[in-house]
Amino acid sequence: MKYRIERQAVYVLHSRPYRDTSALVDLFSLEYGKVSAVCRGVRRPNSKIRPVLQPFVPLQVSWQGRNDLKTLTLVESVGHNGLFTGKALFCALYANELLQKLLAIFDPHPQLFVYYQYLLTALSEGDLEVPLRIFEMQLLRELGVMVDLGHLDADSIYYFNPAELVFEKVAQIDERRGRYYFSALSLTAMHKGDYTALHTRRSAKRFTRIQIEVLLDGKPLNSRQLLIAKPNMNHEVNK
Repeated sequence: MKYRIERQAVYVLHSRPYRDTSALVDLFSLEYGKVSAVCRGVRRPNSKIRPVLQPFVPLQVSWQGRNDLKTLTLVESVGHNGLFTGKALFCALYANELLQKLLAIFDPHPQLFVYYQYLLTALSEGDLEVPLRIFEMQLLRELGVMVDLGHLDADSIYYFNPAELVFEKVAQIDERRGRYYFSALSLTAMHKGDYTALHTRRSAKRFTRIQIEVLLDGKPLNSRQLLIAKPNMNHEVNK
């Protein structure tokens, strides 16, 4: 890994206080994937970086350092965020938390970066559910846990085994594990990226949630807890 990296396209995923005036920041970068860095002095009241180093703002940053924790040497805004509120804000926070918790340090995912940008644009325009499902599906592909949905028998029912990452054709459903059963119709539509039908959207939500729960290995999602605390939004945000 190079000691000094100049002007990388990034978004802030998460930040937390560090020492008296600094912050530890997790970034999602186009070329290097997730990067953890120290931003010195950003918590000072007169810091010029403080208003810029915010989630959902497209940034260019430079960093230096020989170990996994880098030091930011430049932070510049190259655009504006969507000023998310309400349901869109919950969705954006959820996407950030998934990237922060599931991506490995310095594992590039340039195509996922583009999908993330698409998601933020869609959320800023009020388009929530389908872009979120598309982003989740792409995340699963990038993490190498996406199941092949392209070779299924029509009009059949399949049981999803998340431990083995396989779909098994079944003759009947065990109601005790009902969330793990999917119709070939919905799975084929998901494979094609066609979320027009309500049953496909619901199946995609269920499928991605199962996969993400396995990947998180019991770790809670803070963004989901925030959503639960807002019951009036819970039926509107499909996360």
